[in-house]
Amino acid sequence: MAQNFRRYTSNDVGTGAATIFTADSFDTVVGISLANITTSTVEASVYINDGSNDIYLVKDAPIAAGGSLQVLDGGAKFVVHSGDALKVISDTASSLDVWVSAVDAIST
Repeated sequence: MAQNFRRYTSNDVGTGAATIFTADSFDTVVGISLANITTSTVEASVYINDGSNDIYLVKDAPIAAGGSLQVLDGGAKFVVHSGDALKVISDTASSLDVWVSAVDAIST
């Protein structure tokens, strides 16, 4: 089975939850990076909505001005099913740039 590497981005994420991507198959999330683009500390949350529930990967994590948070690194992975939506929200308007790396398994 081949792998299809994908990246999903969003800039200026703020106080309204931003859907970074919605899985269309069984995907593996291999990296999530949040960058604070403001001059003040912000609090950020990352969660997956499975259609019924919000499951937090990190909740209200502080990110210093100009700093970043690696939600996934060091070999950690999350498997998401079709329809699962990865979302990011901040306590401050237009404060985060988000980068997500994922892998789709595709039939050959």
